[in-house]
Amino acid sequence: MFSTFGAKPMSLFGAKSVTPLALSPKPLATSVYDFNDYNLSYYLKGALAGGLCCSLTHGGLVPVDVVKTRIQLDPAKYNKGMVGGFKQIIAEEGTMALASGFGPTAVGYFIQGWFKFGGVEFFKINITKSVGDESAWKNKTGIYLLSAACAEFIADIFLCPLEATRIRLVSQPDFGSGLADAAPKIMRQDGFMKGFYSGFGPILFKQVPYTMAKFAVQGKAQDLTAGAMGIDASTLKGSGKLAMGLWSGTIAGVAAAIISHPADTLLSLINKSETAGGTGSTVSRLTNLASEMGFKKLCLTGLGARCVMIGTLTAGQFAIFDIVLDLTGARKFHFHDPAEAHH
Repeated sequence: MFSTFGAKPMSLFGAKSVTPLALSPKPLATSVYDFNDYNLSYYLKGALAGGLCCSLTHGGLVPVDVVKTRIQLDPAKYNKGMVGGFKQIIAEEGTMALASGFGPTAVGYFIQGWFKFGGVEFFKINITKSVGDESAWKNKTGIYLLSAACAEFIADIFLCPLEATRIRLVSQPDFGSGLADAAPKIMRQDGFMKGFYSGFGPILFKQVPYTMAKFAVQGKAQDLTAGAMGIDASTLKGSGKLAMGLWSGTIAGVAAAIISHPADTLLSLINKSETAGGTGSTVSRLTNLASEMGFKKLCLTGLGARCVMIGTLTAGQFAIFDIVLDLTGARKFHFHDPAEAHH
């Protein structure tokens, strides 16, 4: 894929000649894209739009996430479904319990969205520059998958401590009053790595496949819908762009939720307390938790609530991302068939 220690560049998707991917690779001859539009300013605008769309959607769905997490952590107690879970928490702890973990959620997902959406734009544009128009068009799904995986890995390094804090607040409502109170307490009790990064393996296992499916499925759904309607998605504006984002985002969200749900359940369980799954290594604790839970329950416990949450969340993210990007004056990058004259 890349040139290493003087080796000749290798093709990522079968192109005959590929320039090694760099921070700003020199593009191959192109008749489709004006890469001057996709510079540092564009990446920062994409990152800002990503941060806002993730923070707003995850923050707005905190009550749903609280119920979903409770179902995952204590299915014997919270066994009345999504609506029953809402009623149960409100009756026992009051309405404000549904806002548990709002601080780390809003902050954590702004940071994650910054690197995820901004990173996907950066990687897919630079890979397209490296492999050329024709190869990029033929392998756009592969580019979506690789770009999403790289961007999500980077994003999760920043998200993991905040997600650990959120889960601790949701699972132990009396642990702290919010992010500023709970995070130092976790640090004192468990230390930096154990307290904040015990869930790094599960969060990668959850988020990387989730994000890969999210962007690849959304891109495919958008292309199929636009093709069926005989329109070019890159020319959509206003309500048409909003509707496309909501529709394709919903499909992508449900698919991504199903794929990543087992890891999401494990992540909730291991962050429930410092002794969840035992006191051994993170791998042994995860193995113990998976064994205790069983494969079927691991895949299905809380899945309905998560599909509702992630389907809604992802639809909102793609719609808000497009709206914010438009407001910044940036034009979103879309793959185009080089066989068609498009400028």
